[in-house]
Amino acid sequence: MKQIVLMGVMAMAVVNMQAQDFKAPLQKTFLAFDTTRDESVKLEQSNKLSLIAKKWNNDWITHYYASFSKTVLSFLEKDATKRDAYLDEADKEREDMMGILGKENDETYVLSAMIANARMAVDPMNRWQKYGQLFSQNLESAKDLNPDNPRMYYLQGIAKYYTPKAYGGGKKTSLPYFEKADALFAKESGGDITKPYWGKDKNAYFLGQCKIADKD
Repeated sequence: MKQIVLMGVMAMAVVNMQAQDFKAPLQKTFLAFDTTRDESVKLEQSNKLSLIAKKWNNDWITHYYASFSKTVLSFLEKDATKRDAYLDEADKEREDMMGILGKENDETYVLSAMIANARMAVDPMNRWQKYGQLFSQNLESAKDLNPDNPRMYYLQGIAKYYTPKAYGGGKKTSLPYFEKADALFAKESGGDITKPYWGKDKNAYFLGQCKIADKD
């Protein structure tokens, strides 16, 4: 009986060690990716996130961050073909993630919205109708599951911020979204890599930009 109990304790210890093993490198790598402004470093850290997703292939969150990082790289890239190639990788990681989860949650919908927005940004004139609709639909689905997710308001703010004033965008229009996100970000504890908490610092930046008057 004692041997059985000991084996059970050892098994639990192994499970805990495995969980810690993926959390530490994931946290470190994601923070390095998210905080650098050097695009070459961002690419390096994104590739590390992909390797982490391969090593811990059965944890949905590793695929989430790999997908997120490829989407961010697409926004930073200038070449349209390379931008779509990054998003192909993002979509593949997202598919792997959903294969593990089995159903959507608010964070997966937000990620899908972000990918759709990145696809549209590659060729806005020809893609706005398809991907603009997907962007909105995914954010609405996220809102249905969790209306207090700050990342969906942040993404809406970004979309409005970069939309020309003539089409209903600009600083004044985007400001309420950034303000809403800011209030909700303040309620997040953050720090747990298994629960996405990205976006707070960048939302604060755009919130500040919206309060600076345009020079007409």
